[in-house]
Amino acid sequence: MSYCLNPHCQKPENPETVNFCQHCGSRLQLKDRYRALRQIGEGGFGRTFIAEDADRLNAKCLIKQFLPLPQVQQKPGLLEKAREMFAHEAYQLLQLGNHSQIPTLFADLEQEGCLYLVQEFIDGQNLLEELQDRGHFTGEEIEAILLDLLPVLQYIHDRDVIHRDIKPENIIRRRSDGKLVLIDFGVAKQLSGSVLLKTGTKLGTEGYAPIEQLRGGKAYPASDIYSLGVTCMHLLTGEEPDRLYDPMNGRWLWREELMQKGISIGPRLGRVLDKMLQEWVSDRYGSATEVISDLYWAMPVTATSATLPTNNNPATTISQTWKCVHTLTSHSNYVIGVVISPDNRTLVSCSYDKTIKVWELKTGSLHGSIKAHTRWVSCIAISPDNQILASGSLDNTVKLWHLGSGNPIRTLEGLSGYAISLAMSPTLRGNKILAGGTFDKTINLWDVDTGNPIGVLKGHTGYIETLAIAPDGDTLASGGGFDDHTIKLWDLNAGNLIGTLAKHTASVRAVAFTPDGKTLVSGSEDQTIKIWDATRGSLVRTLPKQADWVQAVAIHPNGNLLATGSRDSTINLWHLETGQLLTTLKWHAAAVTSLAFSPDGLYLASASWDKTVKIWQAEES
Repeated sequence: MSYCLNPHCQKPENPETVNFCQHCGSRLQLKDRYRALRQIGEGGFGRTFIAEDADRLNAKCLIKQFLPLPQVQQKPGLLEKAREMFAHEAYQLLQLGNHSQIPTLFADLEQEGCLYLVQEFIDGQNLLEELQDRGHFTGEEIEAILLDLLPVLQYIHDRDVIHRDIKPENIIRRRSDGKLVLIDFGVAKQLSGSVLLKTGTKLGTEGYAPIEQLRGGKAYPASDIYSLGVTCMHLLTGEEPDRLYDPMNGRWLWREELMQKGISIGPRLGRVLDKMLQEWVSDRYGSATEVISDLYWAMPVTATSATLPTNNNPATTISQTWKCVHTLTSHSNYVIGVVISPDNRTLVSCSYDKTIKVWELKTGSLHGSIKAHTRWVSCIAISPDNQILASGSLDNTVKLWHLGSGNPIRTLEGLSGYAISLAMSPTLRGNKILAGGTFDKTINLWDVDTGNPIGVLKGHTGYIETLAIAPDGDTLASGGGFDDHTIKLWDLNAGNLIGTLAKHTASVRAVAFTPDGKTLVSGSEDQTIKIWDATRGSLVRTLPKQADWVQAVAIHPNGNLLATGSRDSTINLWHLETGQLLTTLKWHAAAVTSLAFSPDGLYLASASWDKTVKIWQAEES
């Protein structure tokens, strides 16, 4: 069936084979491409249709038609404002880009005097429909909803967008992958709040909207957090928000409702919901990241902490609970590398935005940004004496900087290809040595103090993805990319190849030595993590296969805790000696590219394609 978009048509349903409405004669295809199939919604400001896109093999899409109320149409000033805000919605959706949990904007157009937005169609059930079909949600399910949606909220808030109408109907569980998609960034809420208050229409949906939206039409990130809290309360109790609020005393009664129904939730979730639902903006969470931080202390696979055997001390306790305490968002492109200074004070990150950023580790505050290179900054390293920062780039340079001031020292000579990986060590006859792996399959060595080239190591058949120097400074490990799936071990004093480890079946993306230098860990595009005896060059263990490429590895200073980062956006923490998975940190929105433990072992930094750096803090055992 084809549905006529003419708002005045009395018989809009037509056979799918015709191109013009049989009743009113209007063209049935929008811009000769989009054909409405049926109307699925109508409100005070427009109609919504399921449609198909002739240019994409008749794939399903959504058409929103702007059709304001008569009281708007009769007032030229209001109608013009409405048009402006409809255009603003298109701009807002375009600004949000192609986030997998936000419908994509396909087109913003006008035909026969009507305005239209064409968006991605999300196939699935909204959470209100789920509630009606199955009854109330459990506490664990509410936590899963929060942890799925809060990163989406942080994403839109970082781009100065406030949704303003979060409620169960505007959250769809996508049928294909089960992910929650936030829909309806519509103009209606903004329009009603700014120009139609006299009609009685309020900004957002009554019951879900906080007091600042209902009284003054103002909205903040905390406003969306409030509405999400009300949504969770509705799903948890199965009751409409109006039934759960006591206006005489100005408080929510959701806990009493749970008690009456015999429903229990964990104290942590309860505290989080209470804070999300505070009446005053200043009493709520200020950001979605703060909610995640309070809600998600990564729970271990077996227990909150465990006493596990280690090489050095059989009674050493490993902390298995890590909390994300800071999310650093100043980079504008993929973050590729993170390192932490030996004095535990400074975190440095590098990005495809061509910058290096220097942060205070404990507070997450930005100290400065170095516009370091003319192309992507692909790798960084800090000298063990805490003085020098090295950076490598796809502009074919490696540069040295004073870590404290950010002032340049020199550009190193002799590089014959893109710099992809760096490692620094104070060895080789007392000099600081910098190793740089390149796209041209070689490893360059420099004396950091003089900047003079020392030598070039050759032997890989693919580019050099990763480098690590053993703590004694004598051994360099390098991982090969592309068709080279090997790890090579080099004697830095002699410049000789001393071994090749060849058990991976795809590019080796990351290597790291344990503090005693006896064990080497590697991660690969073959989705495996391998643990090697570095002195014998033999494979000790392969950890369970991961869901996607392993792109980062880091080893805790105690030598017992291994962190691995994957392209599936997760960080796994393992007990190194036993291979036991301890916990999973899930809250990056894209591939994890780099990991670094602080020398005191209290912090873990992670970098990601989601353009953020996260700082995790260990909970005391």
